[in-house]
This record gives sequence, structure tokens and C-alpha cells, in this order.
Amino acid sequence: MHIRIILFALAVLSPVLSSCTLYKMDIRQGNFVTPDMREKLKIGMTKQQVRFVLGTPMINDAFHLNRWDYAYRLEHAGKITEKQDLTLVFEGDNLVRIVEGGLPVETVPPKSELQK
Repeated sequence: MHIRIILFALAVLSPVLSSCTLYKMDIRQGNFVTPDMREKLKIGMTKQQVRFVLGTPMINDAFHLNRWDYAYRLEHAGKITEKQDLTLVFEGDNLVRIVEGGLPVETVPPKSELQK
């Protein structure tokens, strides 16, 4: 008798259970830099000014104290769907280079060009 009830329940519930899929949450990690934030970033800014515009970088590299990395990843259904990489290089307290996605975007001109 119990086996019939179990078999009946399985027959009724199996189409319902097979249509269910596991929900995977979107996972956001890192510092998301909006185009507006990026536009405000300028060569020569101080570390304090950069921190005001972009926030504190989530990646702190003890070996490169004058390098700040802003990385962002969005994972949807287990796959990376959005990715940003922004690296800022400082000399002393001033921003001298901006690298996006591994490609230099802005750099302070060499001193020889500044003296012309």
C-alpha cells in the first residue's frame, strides 16, 4: 500500500520536479568604475583625490605600494559576463599612469617633452 502511494506521488511530482532548475545568484566582486568616475580621473591627481573619486582599491599589493588595482567581475550563472581592470600608478603622491584592461591609456609625458 505504501509503495503505491510513493509511486503515485513520484508519477505526479516528477514532471514538476524536472522543470525546476537551480537558481544561481549573480556574484559581483571588486570595484565597479562607472564611465562618469573614469572621466573624473586625471593624471597628476593626488592619492587622496583618486580615493575620493574611485574609492579605496580592493587589491592592496604590498610589493607595489605606488600601484593601485581596481578590478571588477560580474558572474552570472557561473560564467564571467562582465570584467573591468583599471591600474593606477603613482610617483610619490601623484598619479602618473592609467592602464585599462592591460593597455596604457594615459601617461605623464617624459620630462624631456615637458621642458620644451
